[in-house]
Amino acid sequence: MAKAWLSLGANIGDPAAQLEQAIALLDAHDQIIITKQSSVIRTKAWGKTDQPDFANMAAEVETDLSPVDLLHACLDVERDMGRVRHEVWGPRLIDIDVVAYERVVMDTTKLILPHRFAHERAFVLDPLTEISPETAQWIVERAR
Repeated sequence: MAKAWLSLGANIGDPAAQLEQAIALLDAHDQIIITKQSSVIRTKAWGKTDQPDFANMAAEVETDLSPVDLLHACLDVERDMGRVRHEVWGPRLIDIDVVAYERVVMDTTKLILPHRFAHERAFVLDPLTEISPETAQWIVERAR
């Protein structure tokens, strides 16, 4: 089993309940086990700032899915929860990003690891630092 780290966020509907639901759906997947989760933090929107604040958290998972298959499982959860992508960085019912997968470095059309912008976003790094400071540090160091 490999370890991976996810970033979750929501800012419309009931964000805290949606984060909880997303965690439950991920954990219900037969190839994903949630091993740690951070507390939920409130943050201002990033990129497109004229929208409600976000609730954000991080989760550590163990999985035997490949990085791309884990991404697809996350996208399936988003879709099952009703997420519709209207605009880049716009309001969202749920957002789940694969931030890191072991110490894999990859850059494909489907997935970039570690996440391209994680080192720039406190709403990713702060919850990640809470559950895996060494992974957060590795992401920051990779970006230098």
